[in-house]
Amino acid sequence: MGKLIKIFITLVMVASNAVASGDAEKGQKAFKKCKSCHMIMDDSGKTIIKGSRAGPNLYGIVGRIAGSIDDFKYGKSLAKLGATGFVWTEAEFVTYVADPKKFLVNKLDDKKARSKMSFKLKKDSDARNIWAYLVSVSE
Repeated sequence: MGKLIKIFITLVMVASNAVASGDAEKGQKAFKKCKSCHMIMDDSGKTIIKGSRAGPNLYGIVGRIAGSIDDFKYGKSLAKLGATGFVWTEAEFVTYVADPKKFLVNKLDDKKARSKMSFKLKKDSDARNIWAYLVSVSE
């Protein structure tokens, strides 16, 4: 079963990379809005974007199961979503960052769902550009 999940995640990553609709260069600039809570550090420990560790490292988010970084303490609702096997895609990411609480309420069908992320990214284009940037640095 674990092998099937890995294959599925790989397929999602490939599909996500192929359809990233944003502009990675603009996304790098827009990521400045995210640095107060997030950083990007690759698997070898090389810092790509220095930022806070209040939020999880966003390196490798493309195709990753939500709430799955071992050394990060996620909120209960996001951890619950991850337990369902939910995988980050561009569309899900864009919807999430627009209104994290509403996203979790809808995905979990739970009006009590909460998000530790209170920031909302107002522009859809910024979210798509940031996703494209995350795809570009996570390859």
